[in-house]
Amino acid sequence: MMDKNAKIYVAGHRGMVGSAIVRELKRQGYENIITRTHKELDLIDQSAVDAFFKAEKPEYVFLAAAKVGGIVANSEALADFMYDNMMLEMNVIHAAWQNGCKKLEFLGSSCIYPRMAPQPMKESCLLTSELEKTNEAYALAKISGLKYCEFLNKQYGTDYISVMPTNLYGPNDNYHPTHSHVLPALIRRFHEAKEQGLTKVTCWGDGSPLREFLYVDDLANLCVFLMNNYSGNETVNAGTGKELTIKELTELVAEVIGYEGEIAWDTSKPNGTPRKLLDVSKATKLGWTYKTELKDGIKLAYEDFLNNPMRAER
Repeated sequence: MMDKNAKIYVAGHRGMVGSAIVRELKRQGYENIITRTHKELDLIDQSAVDAFFKAEKPEYVFLAAAKVGGIVANSEALADFMYDNMMLEMNVIHAAWQNGCKKLEFLGSSCIYPRMAPQPMKESCLLTSELEKTNEAYALAKISGLKYCEFLNKQYGTDYISVMPTNLYGPNDNYHPTHSHVLPALIRRFHEAKEQGLTKVTCWGDGSPLREFLYVDDLANLCVFLMNNYSGNETVNAGTGKELTIKELTELVAEVIGYEGEIAWDTSKPNGTPRKLLDVSKATKLGWTYKTELKDGIKLAYEDFLNNPMRAER
């Protein structure tokens, strides 16, 4: 268990996941949290990361920093996504190990699993078949981080763990018109359509893919829970174990926002993976389950969007 006064470094504290982890740590009474903005510490700069760890010597590390984006951003900047994510995670994990960090938790993504993995996806299906091409670069980087933690455990006896979340949403999300994920993108689209009095909104694909969504504060709660209760080389899936179609999601977001116009589908645009549901039985057996139902979470996310107009410009 982490001592309440233990020195904890949260990498990526300004992002959606990192900020939720900081909120959760404070909620649970952890006081000694250290953070650095990207300007203060560029995690892609190995010597800067080494110097930071040498000076600060954090006992625990939550590695939630990443370069992220939706289908468009991922497929247009493959090399950048791979390089930036590989470098930052290798730098942080390596420096943590060199400076005697007690425990590190690496945050991945469910896109590490094969495109056509049996559903719901168990942790053990990793590397059993090929990845989804649209985010292959990001997935390969995340798999490398997960494996580096596993190999350090095996070679040097470290206690480094990883957690793989499903699709996340909530406070501090990115609502950029082209570089955001599906749920925040829909919140923005329907909000703007309602404001502008549009009678029709057109969405990508045909609405058939099945997706699972986890409220980010629930993930943060699991992250702290795992840091205190789990050790092992295999990753832990973070999700709800529930899914719905993109069409159902779209209708739910429209309902929460109060958009009453028509929803049309542009079938010339890609759907992405047909189904992505995580098997969350491992987390359940450890004693953890999610708390926030999707409709309630969307309401909270929409409040966050309305209260932070600058965020919509990102």
